[in-house]
Amino acid sequence: MNLLALEQLWAKTSGSPQICIAVLDGLIDFKHPCFLGADLTQIPTLVTGEANPNGGMSLHGTHVASIIFSQLGSPVRGIAPQCKGLSIPVFADEGRQLSQLDLARAIEQAVNAGAHIINISGGQLTDEGEAEGWLRRSVQLCQEKNVLIVAAAGNDGCACLHVPAALPAVLAVGAMDDKGKPINFSNWGKSYQNQGIVAPGENILGAKPGGGTTQLSGTSFAAPIVTGVAALLLSLQIQRGETPNPQKVRDAILKSALPCTTADTTDTSRCLVGKLNISGSLEYLFGGTVSDPTEAVAPSGCGCTGIKPTEVEASEQPAATLVPAPVNQSQLVASSIAPSIPQSITPSIPVMQSSVSNFVTASQAPSELAGSQFVYALGTLGYDFGTEARRDSFKQLMPANSIGDITVPANPHDARQMVDYLAASPSESRSLIWTLNIELTPIYAIEPQGAFARDTYAVLQELLAGQIQAETSEEFVERVSIPGVLTGKTVKLFSGQVVPLIAPQNPRGIYGWKINTLVSAAIETVQTTVGDAEEEAIRRTLGSFLNRIYYDLRNLGTTSQDRALNFAATNAFQAASTFAEAVAAGMELDSIDIEKSPFCRLDSDCWDVKLKFFDPENSRRAKKIFRFTVDVSDLIPVTLGDVRTWSSAY
Repeated sequence: MNLLALEQLWAKTSGSPQICIAVLDGLIDFKHPCFLGADLTQIPTLVTGEANPNGGMSLHGTHVASIIFSQLGSPVRGIAPQCKGLSIPVFADEGRQLSQLDLARAIEQAVNAGAHIINISGGQLTDEGEAEGWLRRSVQLCQEKNVLIVAAAGNDGCACLHVPAALPAVLAVGAMDDKGKPINFSNWGKSYQNQGIVAPGENILGAKPGGGTTQLSGTSFAAPIVTGVAALLLSLQIQRGETPNPQKVRDAILKSALPCTTADTTDTSRCLVGKLNISGSLEYLFGGTVSDPTEAVAPSGCGCTGIKPTEVEASEQPAATLVPAPVNQSQLVASSIAPSIPQSITPSIPVMQSSVSNFVTASQAPSELAGSQFVYALGTLGYDFGTEARRDSFKQLMPANSIGDITVPANPHDARQMVDYLAASPSESRSLIWTLNIELTPIYAIEPQGAFARDTYAVLQELLAGQIQAETSEEFVERVSIPGVLTGKTVKLFSGQVVPLIAPQNPRGIYGWKINTLVSAAIETVQTTVGDAEEEAIRRTLGSFLNRIYYDLRNLGTTSQDRALNFAATNAFQAASTFAEAVAAGMELDSIDIEKSPFCRLDSDCWDVKLKFFDPENSRRAKKIFRFTVDVSDLIPVTLGDVRTWSSAY
């Protein structure tokens, strides 16, 4: 990398506080002197505690963050010290593996908190750059929101791929030495040839937890260099009165990259698209010069809440300390029935040289929910035991199970036996850890809070009882919707998976999708509305609708658009009459689009969800479109106005 070009860039800007960079990594030692004066915020995640001076992932996270945010005058020169920073811990010192689900969750947290750039110095080795749906959707969300993900290419030394670096719209970063030659351990898979660059990644100076500095090598430390440069380019856009455009900056970095020559490597594919070229990026964006700033853009702020480092008293070491955020970060310990554990993500680092509850009750006014992270998620219910002793206590208390003339001890893992036991002893619901699952993977633990907790537990019992019914029964519950507040607590399941805890405030908004009952109601509604209709056509349409929502569009229910989508799906499924005409005609769901609504109430958050149906037997027939406008500014989303419908040829 041309250090002179970096010095010239620093002469123009050291970063704008309006640009927000999220670092998804290990815990950061905020007390290190290099962060004194840095605008850093820690977001609560599944990784709790403080940086450990002897922890490998604390070293990794502190080093990566220092490359970006170290302040002027410290032993480490941060590339973008004046930018706003988010620390979102994902790598734990104790060796807990990071799943693709948990990484997707952290990416969504970064987007919700206002990040322009997300640095991920880690990844998972894959065959073809494939990823689970959770991770693909979170990366797609970044693309839709114009948030740039910069990710390490990996250190396997092969023509192979890591995710998320290999996913579309991500900027992958490989490593080169101080002579501009790709380092042997840096990956060069096929996808990287179109969306990856190499940057310095050998003996990179950075901070280490507990004080002092060290030099580390790896694509992990090349990535934050590119992140810092991208942040400076965004800062220059603001100086010019432009709206910061991360995807345009990505294009500038890729299109200005300098190709390797045979003097650099015998295999130029190791160089990916090319080498980081700061001067070329400036020329691509600004024509080679940066003019004087035009009218200033009002700071939008990072929009984040969490833990901010502040100055300590003069008598203490001149470092940063932490002020706890108003959330409970205590950890619950639990075990699971038999959850499916997603694949793991590892940091990219091959070489090293040298409680206060803040829950909202249902009786409080909606305005008092301001600042809370809402969740509206779809899935199936499960349950868990806190410890083996707790599981055994259920086994002792539950009545024995008779099979013919044989009596056997109770099995707490048998949902049918548990349903019967809870019906006789409803208070025992509080002794279970309830979970919301998607395809057998727990994504949340559920703990009802507030004055209506007892009623909410009763609803959970009823829904669990519905899930164990025969699939042909009218009482069979196929899916549930759970609204709640993300508490900041976590639950560790028996498998070792850690999931966030959400707190429903009352039973309102908790629905069970009884597909068989709904089909019967839909037949009656459709026939009343449009005449005769075939039951099989209705069943096929509703089944298609349900599966598209649940499988193709599965999500964590935390972003505004995902909450709107999930509520629109629930609302449409609860009231099939909204698309009775399409159902009666045998039409099936074609697509679901969601976009910010141009019409909304003051201080609300409104989204238009469009459901498009088509005739599978006649492609020339006009498509039927239904539009829901959903306001997600409160805990329970609401539909605004009537559902609108029209026909379209496209």
